[in-house]
This record gives sequence, C-alpha cells and structure tokens, in this order.
Amino acid sequence: MGMKPMIKKYLYFDQKDYDLLDIVHNVLSQQDLLKSFRDLLHPYLNPHGIAEMAAPQSFRIAHAMINLLHSLEIGKADDRLRALHSLHQEVMNISHGFLRRNTARVLLQIMKELVRKEGEPEQQLGLAHDFRMAASGKPRIIRRELLRYHLLEMPEEWNQIAFDDHVHDANTKGRKTPTHLIMDAWIKGIRRLTVVYYNYVPPEAAAELLDAGAIMGITIRIGVSFGAQFRRRNIRFIWVPRVFADCRDFLSFLEDPHVQSFMGEGHQVSDYQRNHVLALLREFNGRHRLAINDTFGIDLEELDPKCFLSFVAGGQASILHLGECIHSRLLPLLQIRMKSLRTRYPQAMPEERLEIEELAKKIQELDSEAIVDRYLIPEQNPSLPDPNVYHDGVDIPPLLRLTPRELVERLDKLHAGYRICLNLNDLSVEDVLEILYDCKGMITHLEIFNLKDHVNGKTTHYPQISKLQLALNEGNVVTLKRLIREMIQRLEVSSCPDRQDRIEKMTEILRNIPVLQAQYRIVPLKASIGSDSTGRSHRHYGMGLILAETLTWRAQKAVRRTMYPTVFTAPVRMTAYLRTTFIPDPVTGEKWLRRLVRILPGLERLGKQRRQDWQVLEDATRMAIPGNIIPLGGLHGEGGNDLYLENKEPPKEAGGAWKYLNSGVKNATKVVIGFIPAFLTFALTKDWWLLAYCGAFIWFGITGLRNILQSVLGGGGIRRSPLLRWNDYVSWGRLCDSLLFTGFSVPLLDYLVKTVVLDRMLGITTATNTTLLYTIMALTNGLYLSSHNAFRGLPRGAILGNFFRSVLSIPLAVAFNAAIYGLLFEAGMPGINEILQKWAAVISKAASDCVAGVIEGLADRYENMRERARDYHAKLSQLFDAYARLELLFPEADVLAMLESPKKFIQTISAEAQDLERIIIINALDLLYFWMYQPRSRNLLKGKIRNMSEEECQIFIRSQDILQREREVSQLFVNGIIGKNFSRGLAFYLNRYREYLSSIKEMALENKHVLKTRMSSIQTDSFV
Repeated sequence: MGMKPMIKKYLYFDQKDYDLLDIVHNVLSQQDLLKSFRDLLHPYLNPHGIAEMAAPQSFRIAHAMINLLHSLEIGKADDRLRALHSLHQEVMNISHGFLRRNTARVLLQIMKELVRKEGEPEQQLGLAHDFRMAASGKPRIIRRELLRYHLLEMPEEWNQIAFDDHVHDANTKGRKTPTHLIMDAWIKGIRRLTVVYYNYVPPEAAAELLDAGAIMGITIRIGVSFGAQFRRRNIRFIWVPRVFADCRDFLSFLEDPHVQSFMGEGHQVSDYQRNHVLALLREFNGRHRLAINDTFGIDLEELDPKCFLSFVAGGQASILHLGECIHSRLLPLLQIRMKSLRTRYPQAMPEERLEIEELAKKIQELDSEAIVDRYLIPEQNPSLPDPNVYHDGVDIPPLLRLTPRELVERLDKLHAGYRICLNLNDLSVEDVLEILYDCKGMITHLEIFNLKDHVNGKTTHYPQISKLQLALNEGNVVTLKRLIREMIQRLEVSSCPDRQDRIEKMTEILRNIPVLQAQYRIVPLKASIGSDSTGRSHRHYGMGLILAETLTWRAQKAVRRTMYPTVFTAPVRMTAYLRTTFIPDPVTGEKWLRRLVRILPGLERLGKQRRQDWQVLEDATRMAIPGNIIPLGGLHGEGGNDLYLENKEPPKEAGGAWKYLNSGVKNATKVVIGFIPAFLTFALTKDWWLLAYCGAFIWFGITGLRNILQSVLGGGGIRRSPLLRWNDYVSWGRLCDSLLFTGFSVPLLDYLVKTVVLDRMLGITTATNTTLLYTIMALTNGLYLSSHNAFRGLPRGAILGNFFRSVLSIPLAVAFNAAIYGLLFEAGMPGINEILQKWAAVISKAASDCVAGVIEGLADRYENMRERARDYHAKLSQLFDAYARLELLFPEADVLAMLESPKKFIQTISAEAQDLERIIIINALDLLYFWMYQPRSRNLLKGKIRNMSEEECQIFIRSQDILQREREVSQLFVNGIIGKNFSRGLAFYLNRYREYLSSIKEMALENKHVLKTRMSSIQTDSFV
C-alpha cells in the first residue's frame, strides 16, 4: 500500500499483540520455559486468583494450549489433562459477556490456530489480535469468528442435542489424543461422544478419555468394534458397556479377569491386522513405489517397517496410517518436482505445456487419501488376502472366526449393561434382518447413518433398513410381513450363490414373525448416528452432529443462508421436545412477601430458576426427508497437496484494514466519528456560544461520566479494594463505543425531533407541553438505543431494557426541567422558557443517562457478583473437599483442632499428605487475592460466611490461618507455584495476609452473633 513499515506498525496491531506473539514463540522454542511454568496448570489455581500475578491470562492460555497440542512429544496423559483443565478454567473465566461459552469456544479455536501457525509471523500476529479482541466477548466479534471457523453458535444454556456415536482417537486410527479429541469436541459444541476402539480398550486411553470428558462436561461412552463372520464376509459390531459410576468403576471393569481374557483375544486380532498392513507395505515397496517413481519422475526410497510403526506410535496400524506415512515421505519429493516444473513451464512448447499441466494436476491430487485409493485398497493388491472377506487359515485369530450370534453371546456374558450396535456398511436389508433374527434381540442399535459412508455413496440401502427398524418398533405385522415378502422376491431373481439358502432363511423368519417382534417389544431397536471421523481426512466431514431445532435461531439462519453447502442437513429425523423446569429457591422458608406475591396470577414462579432442556424420543429416530440432523464438522476442503504451477495467494479477509487497526487509533477514530455530527449539530443550529461550541463536549461529558460511574459503582464504589484505582474498573473500549453512538443521537434528538418535528411542525415546546416534549424525545431515544443495541448483537433483554430505561427517564427529565426552571426563576433570569427549550435535548440526555447509570451500574454489579459467586463456589468446594480428605486420612484425630495451630498442622500432614498442604495453601492464597483485588469479592464473602454453619465457618477461618506460616508459604513461591516471576506475588502475600486474616476474623465474630440470634429465634418459635 506504499505505507512505510514503521508507520504501519503504529497504525496496525497493538503492543499487546506483539507481546502475546513473543510469548508463544518463547514457549514453543524453550522447553525449560514450559517446565518453569508447569505449576501454572495446577488444577487448584483459580484463573482469577494468585496466578494473575504470575503471567497474563493470554499467556496462561497459550502455555496450556501448547502443552496440550505438543504433549505427544513433551509430556504424558497427566500433562495433557492438567493443560485441558487449565484451559477450560481460563477461557470460561476470561469473558463476562452473555456469550460466555461461545466466547470460550472461539478463544480455544484461535489459540489452536495461533500455535499451529508457527513460522508464519504475519498470520500469527493477526491471530494474536483476533484472540485479544474476542476476549472482550463482544457479540458481533464472537459471531464473526464463529462464522469464520465454521462453528455454529450454541445456546448459552448448553442444552443442545449435539453428539457423535462413532469417532476415533490416536489409540486406533485417529489423529488426536483423547484429550485433544475432547477439547475439539467441546469447541464444536458436542455434549455426548462415543469413542470407538478396535478389538480391545487400552486402559490408559480409557482413563484419559473419561477424565478429559469429566473436565469439559462431555458425556463419554467407550465402544469396542469387533468383527464377525457372516456369509463369508467380515461384518462389524460396536459394543458399548454401560452403567458405570465413574472412570474408576470402568477401569475396574477392564481389570476383571474375564474381560482381560476377552481383550487379550482382541489383541490377537489387532496383531493379525497389523501384519496385513505390513504385508501391504511390502507390496507397496516392491510394486507401487516403482510405479510412482516412474509416473512422477522422482526417487522415492523404500519405507522401513520400523519407521512406519514408529509413525503409528500408540495407534493401531491401518491403511490410513500407511497412506499418511507414505505421503509424508512423498510430499518433499513432489514439492521439488513441482518447483522444477514451474521453472520449465514458461519456456515450454504448447505440447510440452499440456504434459506439464497434466503432471502438475496429478502431483496436486496425490494426497494421502489418493494414495490409499490408488495403491492400498484390496482391489489394487490382489496378491494379498482381502481382510473383509472370510478365508480359512491357521493364522486367523479365534475371535475373528465367530458368527454374529456367537460374538454377541460372549459379549452378553461380560457385562449386564451394554449396547451392541450393528455397523451397516455394505449390509443389505436382507442381511440386517437375518442378523437381528439370529442374535435374538441382543443387538440394541443400528447405525442408521454414517457420515463417512454417506460421502462415499454407501448409504443407498439405509432407507430400507430404516423402514425395517420402524416396523419392528411399531409392532406393525402388516408392514413387517410385506417387507419380508419383498426381500424373498428380490432374492428369487438375484444371482447370489447362496440364494436358495437365503430364501429358506427369509421364509423361516416370515413364519416366525411373532418371535422376531417379541425381541423388541419391550426395548425398541434404537438408532445410532456417527461420523466415523478420524481427523485425518480432507474429503470427509469432521466429528459431531446436532439436532437443528436445539440450535439458536441465529445458528439455524447461518446454516440456511451462509454455511450451505459446506454444512448440509442429513436425511435423518430425530424427535425431541423442549422441557422447561422451574427449580425452587435453594433456601428453606420463603419470605412472606414473596409468598404473597406468588398468589397473584402469572407470578406463581417468581424467583424460581428456569431451566430448559430437550427430551429425545430415542426409538423415534429414523431416515426421513427432510431431516433435522446437521453435521458440526463441515468439509475440510478439496484435499490435495496445495501444489500448483502458479502460486495461489490466500484470499484476503474483508474488513482487515479496520479489524487490525491499533486499538488506540480505533478508539480515537470512533470518538471522532461520533463527535463530528454532535459538534456540527450544535454549531450550526445554536446561536448561543455556550451551546454552539461547548454543547458537544457537554453531551459527550454526560455519556463519559455515566460510563465511568456505572463501572466504578458496579465494581465496588467507595468500598472497593484499596489496591485498585477507579480506572481499573473502566472499560475504555466500551466507553468509546458509547461515545460513537451517542454522537449520532444529537442530530436525531436535538434537531430532527425537538426542533423540526415537535417545535416547527407540532408546536410542542417546554412552554406549551413539557411532559409531552420529554415523552416523545425519550421514546425516540429509546428506539435509537434499542436499534444500535440490536445492530451490536446484544441480547433481547438488553435491547428491551434500554428502551424502557428511556421511558423511566421521562418523569426525571420533567423533574430536572422544573428544578432548573425554579433556579432560573429565583435568579431572575429573563426568557426562561426559551433557555429551557434550547437545553431540552441535553436535559433529556442527562435524565436518560442518570437512569442508565443506575440500571447498568446494577447490571455491572450483578455480573461482578455472579463472577465472584462462581469463584468462591469453586474455592470453597475445594477447601471443604480438602478438609473431608483430611478427616478420612486422620480418622482418629480432631482435624478441626489440628487446624487451630498452623505449625502443628503442617508438621502433622507433611509426613502424611504433602499434596493436601499444597492445596490448602493455594486455596488460601487465591482467597487472599480475591479479597484484595477482585470486584465485589468482599460483599460476596461476607454473604457466604453469613450463610455458613458454625462448623463450616470454623473450618474456613482456621484453614486461612495457614497463611501465618510465612516460611512454608514463601517456599512454595520460591519452588515455582506461579512460575519464575514470583517476586510480585510473594511481596503481595507478605504485605497483605495479616490485614486479610484480621478482616475475615471480624466477619466470623459477626457471624457468631447472627447464628446465636437465629438459634434463639428458632427456640422462641418452637416454644410458641
């Protein structure tokens, strides 16, 4: 653009963007830095606690994301789980907006991209800025980023029916570790996930998966895919054992000797399948590799089987792994070859150009999936046995020889609670009916829709199978008989070799329809829907599906208008009903006023919590058009190697110049844009110099003062922490947005409404009809406020609230007008009505902002109180949990008495439970930080202590006394609990803990008085 780099640097991006980028570079390049900040991922460190003194929140998120994504190289499952827990806590507490969960999803997605774009500084800088802007939680920004990353907006109630009954992780043929998979599922909005393993379940993978699901609040089911022999073919079942209390209960199930023996047989099957893949590798080295070299003019060396197994790592070797491993060796050679073609192409003759273009096209298309399709599938390797077709041999594992009936009977004996899902890949409706009949009702689910099969065109037979399922569940004899007779007719004209045997089988089933119906009379045959996603394919949909009706209306609109055809509606219909639950107040004994108000019609549920969820009719899911199931993954793209004769530049994002403008420049621009119409309106329409030249400044001063006061009052007002200044509470970005929009209200209210419409056209002034003047101006202002609130994407409650705030300002504006009139009259000013008419818009504005200051200040206060409630709930739960663990650890000791002496307490537990000592100190430090720094924390803690029982209050107070042990607490800082930069946190602790302990003990004394008063009141009531 011809702009000098230095000027461009100051105009675009913020210094904090560069700082965040430096942090990411440092963490990625220094393993020691990762270790030094490892304790920042401690699960008991609250994001709003003492960790804030160690590093900015963006750093902690970047650090946790890098730990998670790079944990295959630098860590273990425990490291990944700690990183996931830290990530979830940080992003869920970074935004205070009403799109809190959606903001967290966007932040995780952007940070993923930021870490992955290492080596591309320009793109990383843009992502760093996107991350910081998204952290504000502004609705328009969040929705723009959701659309950019093809993420659907989820309801903040988090009640969407989003699921996937068939996905894979890195322990089979997937790309992602269990923790990474769960994080990505949460980003997509998935709430239920079935992860499928082949032939056996690795206990360590199951533990990581279930723990990760518990952290993110995702319901996890673990399935095992087994093969069985049916009419000389290998068909597959997914067995999902269920009814477990928690992760440890499931791991205990895996340790059962019978289960271990069965899983051992599964290991044999996996070893057999690995040997087949290695044989395929030898076939590729000996034949296909030479063909590739000849076609593309390269020299691909033989692939070492050891290198391939190292590439597979902890997964189960598959042709997908083999295709990717070959592609990883092939791609550098193809890049060199394409570079030489680019050099030759401009000077080549027309015929040679055509040859080069054809070769370039083949190079572009030869990705890992093309390698699988062209060289690794059974049809391309006839010399090797097809693993999907049964064949005799001593090397066939016993488990792979079982019939469907034999397999499900063995599975039935392992665990009482289970679901067995039949995979319908390459199965006809005749096959499904026969298998269901033979298995005698032990098959509980049919995978009636598989996204991978849909993309591959293998679902043409699914509608017929869905009809069969529906007929069985409805108990419709007529339909079932007709379907079976149609099957017999198709078999009679078919050319399959076992035609006669199959006709006899269908005839037997036809004669025993009551037996077939009895299998599913009590428990219907349910449907399973999955993506079969591995995270490796560019041609298939990613994981996740959602019931369209459970999306927000904005997301449904985006699917119809913006994201189609990337996202489509699957031909599957699920039936669900919205259920509303009203939960009573969590306090015993309601106040008499509330009970009285609830007698009035329409107010019966006043004060009750309203929750909504969806009730799914599981046995009603079926194939149908139109469907209502939408994939969450979308298509990754067209695939290929991204190698072209002409380098393709990525499309530039619309609005990038404004989007990446420096925040200071952007805020100043907003203020100027808003100030211009305000100043011009006053300057051109007023003849009094004060209004003409100072009116805009007065108008902006009212708005600015209102924003500052509401922020300060919302954060604590005059009773705020002495460590915080008034401007620590002010959001300058929000202030600039208010000034931008308030500037355009001047020509609207002062000139168009007050002067043109009311004065000149209708003759309404402060002299003729004061109340009507301020009423019309207030309503106009309310409509304007609601309009720009809707434009900014604020919730409906804020839009309506800003309209009614203007209504409430009408009597206040009339009162202001009367008061000013009285003052001017007492001062003996002439032409009072004329003066008031000139200042009417300013008076209306002042009244509106007074009401807004109170309402929005209360809203800020409520938001801060809600945030502190979450923080204190988490901390106090951890504190009482630690106390309960101490009680169990020392069953014969008086733990409460132990807490009375911090020195004796530490000496006692140091030998038995050092981790509990660490947890109690961390909790105390976080609570100290809340008290001193977080808005409204003191009010909240006072309320919490007031509602505690005497025993709970003693536990809380005595646990905080551990802060008196300066040596032990200081040593924890030195050991790196908040990283290497501990000096600020240590100084804060040493300077402030005495003041904190004194304050909470005073509150405890007050609480004792409250408890005594409460008890005496109860005794008096009982006596009466």
